[in-house]
Amino acid sequence: MIKVLVADDSALMRLMIKDILESDPEIKVIETARNGRDAVEKARKLKPDVITMDVNMPEMDGLEALKIIKEENLGRVIMLSSITREGAEITLKALESGAFDFIPKPGGSISINLKDLSEEIIEKVKAAAKSGSRELSTTIREKRDFSDIKYNTSASNSLKAVVIGISTGGPKNIMEVLPYIPSEINAAIFLIQHMPPAFTLQYAKRLDENSKIKVVEAEDGMRVEPGVCYVGKGGYNLLLEGDKRDARINLTDYPKHRFMPSADVAMNSILQIFREDTIGVLMTGMGSDGAEAMVKIREAGGRTIAESEETAVIFGMPRVAIEKGGAEFVLPNYKIAEKIVELAGLRK
Repeated sequence: MIKVLVADDSALMRLMIKDILESDPEIKVIETARNGRDAVEKARKLKPDVITMDVNMPEMDGLEALKIIKEENLGRVIMLSSITREGAEITLKALESGAFDFIPKPGGSISINLKDLSEEIIEKVKAAAKSGSRELSTTIREKRDFSDIKYNTSASNSLKAVVIGISTGGPKNIMEVLPYIPSEINAAIFLIQHMPPAFTLQYAKRLDENSKIKVVEAEDGMRVEPGVCYVGKGGYNLLLEGDKRDARINLTDYPKHRFMPSADVAMNSILQIFREDTIGVLMTGMGSDGAEAMVKIREAGGRTIAESEETAVIFGMPRVAIEKGGAEFVLPNYKIAEKIVELAGLRK
């Protein structure tokens, strides 16, 4: 039985979340909390497997409570956030601080439409419980200039496309990759993070502040250029049009996919333009999005990297890619940037 503590300042929301979770026979809500301070005290006493944590609460908000819970290893935390610019900023900080995942409230702080997300809430709570309370292995390293890497000269002549598919645990794990890629990389980078529409712009801005390469939220019609990372816009699939010399981004709500943007859809589209110059990367996440496309990239002569179980918050997407034979290299997150640069080379 998965033991859950529900923290929300709204009595109605506490009741709704409890009802949703306990509709699954494997989940038991052992207690509820009205604010962050209450949540920390009850987590210390009851030792829940998972804590659902509202972002905005009186006395102690969800972000402050999260820090204490992570420091004391009191359980996995799933944040619940309103879909606003402020909510997105706070949620991204929470994810970078160690929250397992987040669930956007479709109607604000008090969301009567929360039941529409019942399946997602239950799925994420189960995934958090399955991941256990273990702390992910971390490596502290100095920022590198990559001057010691021996590049394949031929790899540096042809522009590459690096497509990164990532989901649960992504905002934290990608910080072990993107900030370590030099601006001179001979590739355009496409980051497909499963994230709702209101969040991807703020996500791109935070990544841009911490990276040497330019990071932007993808917009329809943007020209693809080397040294730029295009973050897939929430609610749309990212496709490419044109040819390698003048590729442009096409945002579309077709084909319909459970995840928008979809890693499979983006990878397949980019592969049609860049062919053997495509580098596919699949990182932490639930499910199998991107795994089939990774196989196709390898079959076309491209290169592929899957994050290893060592650092993946959820070893789902990369595991499926590995099982299907779609992963040429299997690496922990802190070694992925170096391999990307090695495969793509630097612009001369």
